[in-house]
Amino acid sequence: MGVSAGESADLPEPVATELRRTAAELLENVSSYADDMLAYILERIPEAGADDDLRGLTLGSCSSNLEAALSMVRHGIDVAAATAPVTALEHARAMAARGYSVDVMLRFYRIGHAYFSERIVAGITHVVPDPGLALAVVADLERYAFAYVDRISSEVAAEYVAELDRMQNRVRAARTDAVRGLIAGDRIDLGRAERTLSHRLTGWQTGFVCWTDRDDTDLARVGAAVGAHFGSLHPLLVPDGAQALWGWVSTTGAPDVSPADLAPLADQIPAKVRVSIGTPAQGPGGFRDSHAQAQRGRRIIELSGRGAPATSYAEVALVDAMSGDLDVARAFVAAELGDLALRGRREEEERRALLAVLDAQGGLAAAAEGLGIHRNTVLQRVRRAEERRGRPATDRVVELHAALRLVHVLGPVVLTSPPGHT
Repeated sequence: MGVSAGESADLPEPVATELRRTAAELLENVSSYADDMLAYILERIPEAGADDDLRGLTLGSCSSNLEAALSMVRHGIDVAAATAPVTALEHARAMAARGYSVDVMLRFYRIGHAYFSERIVAGITHVVPDPGLALAVVADLERYAFAYVDRISSEVAAEYVAELDRMQNRVRAARTDAVRGLIAGDRIDLGRAERTLSHRLTGWQTGFVCWTDRDDTDLARVGAAVGAHFGSLHPLLVPDGAQALWGWVSTTGAPDVSPADLAPLADQIPAKVRVSIGTPAQGPGGFRDSHAQAQRGRRIIELSGRGAPATSYAEVALVDAMSGDLDVARAFVAAELGDLALRGRREEEERRALLAVLDAQGGLAAAAEGLGIHRNTVLQRVRRAEERRGRPATDRVVELHAALRLVHVLGPVVLTSPPGHT
């Protein structure tokens, strides 16, 4: 139910008449009251006059709110019809734009209400000679003023929040445009881009991509952990939809992205999240290239369906280069491995043994240690692998090594099903 000055309280007609006459008389001096209210507010909220524009909007809000409220009382208009004056809404937007909290902005209305009670309502006795009538007028004005401030403060608070949202959307859009321009290799103003992104583009740039198949994972926290691992407390993070995040770290030196260095990071990455990390490179070009590598690394990790929580592009660069056309990659593996390219547990054991020996440059002992099996077992598996292949491991060693690496990373994607299986 609304509040109408002099009506909802069922005031006697003489009181209602005097209330409206008093409001009309107060309106004649609204400019003077507005100046006085401004001084009263600035004494208690210095932020309201931080600059000439804001000071002018604060004065305009004082004047327009006083005039609106007193005019509604004068004409007996229900307070439910009150809407925030244009200057009041602009004042709320200005407070948001300057970074003041919503509490500071709302305090303006609490202090304004206090001024109305102390300086205007308290002086009603000079306007209404009859003490009894003056008391009734004061009570109704106070009740109406509270209802008006309660309604208007809610409206300006909503506008304040809406302005914050608009500002954040503009910032996000500007950041996204700057990032996409850098990725596309567009000509950019480096200083302006750095200010927009709050990210230095002249140092070493390490791009990374985080992704998940869940909607309840805080990828920003994962991105912050990756940044901290590389020595940056404020990495540049840009959401790519709800389940992916692009990130960059800027450092004065090239960070180590080897598997050994990334191992400690794995404990900070949730089970359903994967991180692909590009090779560090310098400047705006490095920003673009490292990100492109991180994206290509993501493709390889998704193709394989497995992988460590964090993978550097260097670990999968060869496979990426060889798997742009999966049909070609599959044919290459089949040609180099023969029957060793079939899916199966024994074939997998033999491929792993042969790859370990090639990685160890022919060292059986080192391969056995890496696989955690006996040296003789490694030798037996290598011999069986050669039999399945149909030629010795010394034949086309480079191609054999590349084919085994493809299978090791991509697994079934490049293997052949045994006869009778799909």
